[in-house]
Amino acid sequence: MKLSPRLQTIANNVPRSNKCCDIGTDHGYVPIYLIKKNIVNMAIATDINGGPLKTAKKQIEWAGLEEKIQIRQGNGLEPIKPYEVDTTIIAGMGGLLIKDILDSSKKIAKSINSFVLQPMIAQAELRKYLIENQFMIIDEDLAQEKNRIYEIIIAKHGKQKVENDIYYDIGKPLIEKKHPLLPFLIKLKKNELVKIIESCTGKNSYNAQFKIKECNDKLLALKEVEKCL
Repeated sequence: MKLSPRLQTIANNVPRSNKCCDIGTDHGYVPIYLIKKNIVNMAIATDINGGPLKTAKKQIEWAGLEEKIQIRQGNGLEPIKPYEVDTTIIAGMGGLLIKDILDSSKKIAKSINSFVLQPMIAQAELRKYLIENQFMIIDEDLAQEKNRIYEIIIAKHGKQKVENDIYYDIGKPLIEKKHPLLPFLIKLKKNELVKIIESCTGKNSYNAQFKIKECNDKLLALKEVEKCL
């Protein structure tokens, strides 16, 4: 099975473990891959909607992995029992939704050893939530599909300090290892900031002026990051 660059990078960052869970599994491609590559022994594929689970069920049956991958319908971490899985994947949804999933099932989340998170948007908000709620970001990775960069965050439980607010926008591990896709990611983020500044220019409201200053500060910080690459 050939995965897309995004899904392949997610799978590459799943640690070897006994059992993992893929929240919002869609077609079930990642759990199937993880089992076939002997990265995990068992998996649970969940989704809030029945349609994707029917598709995942067919894929799992075609792969002959019905005894290795369980299908469960439910919201977020709710279909999972405490201490049932070692690793949880939450990918392909907004950072705020991922935050809500973790926050609404704290008892279950605390029983999970590691998390592979791939927020489509609001990456900074998710990083900030993790740090403020006793998670440690132990690594990060990037994947490119056409002109889009996807950010993958690997987290565990623990305390961590953030020395600079720019690490909420650009994960510190990406800077430390000088990820080859980081320059392109920074370029995309700078373009977004410029668009926000342009949309606020000419407006005299406090919110508009605050947003302009905030974006300019981030632009300066991103330029400093570029000097380290």
